[in-house]
Parts: sequence; C-alpha cells; structure tokens
Amino acid sequence: MNTQTTLLLNQMNLSTVEQAHDYCLSFGIDPKKMVLETQPIAFDNACDAYTVGTALALFKQAETAEDAAQYIGEGLQAFTKPGSVAEQRQVGLGHGALAARLLNENTHCFAFLAGHESFAAAEGAIKIALNANKSRQTPLKVILNGLGKDAAYLISRINGFTYVRTEFDYQTNELIEVERRRFSQGERGEILCYGADDVREGVAIMHRESVDVSITGNSTNPTRFQHPVAGIYKSECNNQGKVYFSVASGGGTGRTLHPDNVAAGPASYGMTDTMGRMHADAQFAGSSSVPAHVAMMGFIGMGNNPMVGASVALAVAVDQQLHH
Repeated sequence: MNTQTTLLLNQMNLSTVEQAHDYCLSFGIDPKKMVLETQPIAFDNACDAYTVGTALALFKQAETAEDAAQYIGEGLQAFTKPGSVAEQRQVGLGHGALAARLLNENTHCFAFLAGHESFAAAEGAIKIALNANKSRQTPLKVILNGLGKDAAYLISRINGFTYVRTEFDYQTNELIEVERRRFSQGERGEILCYGADDVREGVAIMHRESVDVSITGNSTNPTRFQHPVAGIYKSECNNQGKVYFSVASGGGTGRTLHPDNVAAGPASYGMTDTMGRMHADAQFAGSSSVPAHVAMMGFIGMGNNPMVGASVALAVAVDQQLHH
C-alpha cells in the first residue's frame, strides 16, 4: 500500500483493505465482486481500489450517487503510483468525475466512441445500462459508435444490443437509418450500437444522438477514427453552443509500441495520446480495454471502458444502500 492509500484508510479509522472490504459488506455491497463481474480479467489492485473508494463514499455518507462517484474517484486516485502519468493526470479523480456526469440529469446521452466496436466498450455499456437509471429521474441513453458496420453487428448480436445500420450521403451530409435490429429485450437491448465507414459518418452519428459525454477507445490505425470524430464533433458543438464533455482513453508506452509511440522514448506517448489531448476535457492513461496497459501507466489493472461501468455501478449501490 502506498502512503495515499494508508492516509485514506486512516480517515475511516481503518488500517487494511480487508477491513474496508468488511465495512462495505456490512452495507451489503461487495466491490470486488462487482469489479470482476464487470471485467473478469481485472487485477486484484482494481478490486482493492474500488473497495477503498466505495468504503469512503459510505463513510462520508454520500448524499447522492453523483457524490458517491466523486468519493470513489478519490479512492481510485489513492492507488496511482507517485510520479506516474496516471498520478500527474489525476486519472482516478477523472474516473470519479466521469461517473458523476453520467449520473447527472443534464447528461442525456453517453457514447463509447471506439476505434472499432470492442468487448471492453460492451462491458462498460452493459454495467451502465443495468445500473445508472436506478439513481436517475430520466433514463440515460448509452450508445456505441465505432469504425466498421460488421464489427458493430457482431458486438450487438453477441451482447444483445440494438444494431443500427446507417448510410451516409456524402453529397447532402445526410445520415440515413437503413435498418434497426434489436437482439434482446430488457436493458441490454436499449443500448444502440452503430458502425461507421469513416470520420464524417461517425460525426453525423454523434449529432443524430446528440451525445453529451463520450469516451474514446484506443487502438492503432482506428485511432484515426475516434479522436478526429471527437475533435470535429466538439468543434461543431462549440459553434452551436452545446456542451459536450469529451474523455480520451489514454494512449502511451503501455499501449501500442509502434513508431509513433517510441520516437522519443518515455517522454512521448505517441499519436494516440497526442490526438486525445487535442479534444479531451479529461484524459485517462493506458488502454480502454487491457488491464496490463493501464497498470503500466501507474494506475490499477482494469480497462478504462469497464472502469466507467464499475464506477457508475458502485456509486449507485452506495446511493441505494444509504437512501433507499
């Protein structure tokens, strides 16, 4: 345990993560179980970080799920390695702030803006869909918007989402819905999954759903999709006076070691990172999906996309136990 974690535990009159876990269990919440349900390949330190954050939210008697999310972020931040990219960017606090935004009534649509449709985006989307609306007055719409229509179809079919097939008219700038196919009933089926052919269609999908908040995924060549989509959409939202909160899911030496990333050694976090900085209101470190890549940036072992789902789920659980 680092000094930050010890100090946070001492605030709650606790000395170990195990005691924090027992404290959460006394409220009927098992953070470790919820983390591993969200991303089964998450590391033990992700379970520990969420346990401390959840215990803090309970100890502080969070007024709302939104407040609980911020406290959970403090717990996550305490697990960043001193001097690391994750600590410098305050990635833990950023995750808490993002979850809080998704639990705020002013946010109507959240997008996983992926380089390509991925299982990590699906893991995060499922957890949000199953939990966020328990603490919201109006339902939060969750969409996936990524490169490739075949990928979007497969992810929809496997996870029970609704696949929305679109075509973009490049002469009129019009996005046309061709087909909508729902693969399950219930909350999973409410998640809309789009596949785009290119950046212009991706931006049009963002406008169609009036996305308020998004998180980009990360990958090598598809990096050239999600970061430009977020940047262009942000510029157009600014022109329209619309508030759009953009999160970039990291990048870095822990991500993809292609020439972009190793040109300047550890001082350079590559094109993925650089493009994210052009549009992001908050930037996470490491991978949207791979626990090891996030851990290499000095944070916990859990993909950024599943982390969004876990943060929301635990914040809602705290709110329900304290107030319902």
